Amino acid sequence: MSHRTLRPAVFFDRDGTLIEHVSYLSDPALVRLLPGATEALKRLRRAGFAVVLVTNQSGIGRGMLTEDRLDQIHTELNRQLTAGGATIDGIYYCPAVPAGDDRTMVEHPDRKPGPGMLRRAAADLKLDLAASWMVGDLISDVLAGLNAGCRSILVESGQTPPGDVKALEGRALILPDLTAATDSILADRETQR
Repeated sequence: MSHRTLRPAVFFDRDGTLIEHVSYLSDPALVRLLPGATEALKRLRRAGFAVVLVTNQSGIGRGMLTEDRLDQIHTELNRQLTAGGATIDGIYYCPAVPAGDDRTMVEHPDRKPGPGMLRRAAADLKLDLAASWMVGDLISDVLAGLNAGCRSILVESGQTPPGDVKALEGRALILPDLTAATDSILADRETQR
């Protein structure tokens, strides 16, 4: 398939990136968009990017959350985004439970830092990974993007360990928030035209 028929995308982590971080979120009533999330998605879609959510959901594998409940959470997320005029092109999740605490180790092809969810979305939605970005608040998010062939941005959410920031210097952009990430992606797109 020609790159001309493929769209660029921005892949987003969910917790701590688009919505407030809640450990093992299992209640749709606790979904709260982070400041700037709706506007960021609207701006990116206007610029021609697909917007895709990719999220590790080991709570399913741990028995703390059902796929039905996850669907209710994502329905609420979509409701809040739609109320602000934003939409998501696709949602991908991985229920695999990690064997350890190393967020840099690929233990399952779909679980970030594995690139599987991004590659699956690229195939499903006809996306150009080389022209795409991954935005997240953890090293596993950023590495998933890099492992898929995207450029990546680490947003410092307050959940981001300082060691992760240091480990990513020179490999990814490190920015304070979603608005700065969006500004950077759109500025880069303008220089590519």
